[in-house]
Amino acid sequence: MAAAEAPEVLQQCGCKGIRTCLICEGQRCGDPPWQLSPQKTHHFLYCSDSGWAVGAEDSDFEGWAFPFPGVTLIEDFVTREEEAEMVRLMDRDPWKLSQSGRRKQDYGPRVNFRKQKLKMAGFCGLPSFSREVVQRMGLYPGLEGFQPVEQCNLDYCPERGSAIDPHLDDAWLWGERLVSLNLLSPTVVSMHREAAGSLLLCAAPSAEALGDSVIAPSRSVPCQEVEVAIPIPCRSLLVLAGAARHQWTHAIHRRHIEARRVCATFRELSAEFSPGGAQQDLGRELLQMALSFQGRPV
Repeated sequence: MAAAEAPEVLQQCGCKGIRTCLICEGQRCGDPPWQLSPQKTHHFLYCSDSGWAVGAEDSDFEGWAFPFPGVTLIEDFVTREEEAEMVRLMDRDPWKLSQSGRRKQDYGPRVNFRKQKLKMAGFCGLPSFSREVVQRMGLYPGLEGFQPVEQCNLDYCPERGSAIDPHLDDAWLWGERLVSLNLLSPTVVSMHREAAGSLLLCAAPSAEALGDSVIAPSRSVPCQEVEVAIPIPCRSLLVLAGAARHQWTHAIHRRHIEARRVCATFRELSAEFSPGGAQQDLGRELLQMALSFQGRPV
């Protein structure tokens, strides 16, 4: 008689609270909480050439648009060979389970954002393979003087149902520019704004009309009903600043992860930790450690 098969060991995940992934959803009954949140009604597509968000085709707002400042997209920031080498070096170190089906590697201080406290224990800098990438960033307009003090690598996989909820990055420790390098597969970053009020729309500008004066608003749409999709090609660099950093949350929906995706996000220090700020000495120490490029995941 054949030996009985060993019981299957359920794979663990890093989800907590209302966040779920395909792994833990398979062990639960009922609809997962992420399916219960309201979906945005009106969809716009960010156009990197114009810097405007344009109404989706075949929608109520096709042909209408509004300015969407604070987004910079740099395509082909790294080569295919550089991409493959970066991911190979990341995979040499362990990935930690994270929420919503992600895995992560952190290179930065341990931070309690609620209590606004941090610890440097274990932090020994950004990884060595990021040195050239960071130096290259400073060559682009809008990234002059960018000195990251933290790098977070996130691994997304469709088999785990990876996603990230709409959120604003902390502004107590992290500064004006958020910089993300997208590797292995393209994706879409979805922007939302929960503020009351409406967005004023104009007729979508043509390439010839971009230099003309702003057209008077002709329609409006409630902010809370709008989602702006930013397509992110593979090997591109996304920079969020200004309104896109502080007024619009950013998210990645599960449906936009169709293959393995690795994202390296770099964050700079806020004014409080920069020269002239109340914690400039701690900021100097953090930055000196970060830019030694001797780090391992903490």
